[in-house]
Amino acid sequence: MKTLYPEIQPYQTFFLETGSQHSVYVEQSGNPDGIPVIFLHGGPCSGTKPDHRRFFNPDDYRIILFDQRGCGQSLPFGELENNTTQDLCSDMERIRRHIGIKKWLVFGGSWGGTLALLYAQQHYASVSGLIIRAVFLARQQDLDWFAKDGAGRIYPELWQQLVDSIPVHTQDEVLQSLCDVLSDEDDIAKKQVTKAWMAWSAQVALGRAYQANVDVEITETMIKQVRMELHYAKHRYFIAENQILDNCSILQAIPTRIIHGRQDLLCPMEAGMKLHQALPNADYIILPNAGHIAQHEEMIDALVTATELFAEQYAIQ
Repeated sequence: MKTLYPEIQPYQTFFLETGSQHSVYVEQSGNPDGIPVIFLHGGPCSGTKPDHRRFFNPDDYRIILFDQRGCGQSLPFGELENNTTQDLCSDMERIRRHIGIKKWLVFGGSWGGTLALLYAQQHYASVSGLIIRAVFLARQQDLDWFAKDGAGRIYPELWQQLVDSIPVHTQDEVLQSLCDVLSDEDDIAKKQVTKAWMAWSAQVALGRAYQANVDVEITETMIKQVRMELHYAKHRYFIAENQILDNCSILQAIPTRIIHGRQDLLCPMEAGMKLHQALPNADYIILPNAGHIAQHEEMIDALVTATELFAEQYAIQ
């Protein structure tokens, strides 16, 4: 069973200007002459973490991490204006050109995997390979599963707590009502919604590993993170329905590995299967005991194996 590589520190960090109010945090670690790889974090709302560098052998890889607009160390934190999926894809191209990379491996999970696929469809000539974990296709049915009538049947107690935190209780209006509360001036209501959404998201993502923390103190940072996540969901992730699957023909020549946990209740297996059907040449790995999170030992093993195999194949090209 493979584990993460030892901790490393970046050899370069900088803020990339975007031509808007956003400055994007970027870091590089590993081997400056190694295989370029860009890591795309999930969310949309979270940010990169030091452990994200550790999926890659630092002797083999030039590891690029960045915090998407409004996330992590990027500035201004939580800013929603000029913050769309297309903006994020454009930022990736700015990063690639700025640091002088011709092609890079694109590695992402959940929302990061969505962004990886969308970027590759727009800039396929710049992509040497794709490693996609926990496939999220950003279709209406994927959003409905999580925020309307799906996972709530598995965890009805926490779903009911979320619904009870907002003034509108019909299934079709839950997402809009959540957004409305977080855009309002009522700080108490915003904290209640944020707490309920975070508990709901954590339960579905973590499954049996979830441990409720009823005493958690809701901060302004948490409110902004949830508001950004819902901003993307409300706008259907700024893409057309079924856009990813409809454009997979562009990706057929790109070496791709799809890794999905059978126990993933945030992004159910059907999405992984559909992506593999659209990309039949891709390696498709189903992990019987893994769920959504990347920290599961079975998932870590599969992801580190994927990066090592890519490095071996890259070396003999």
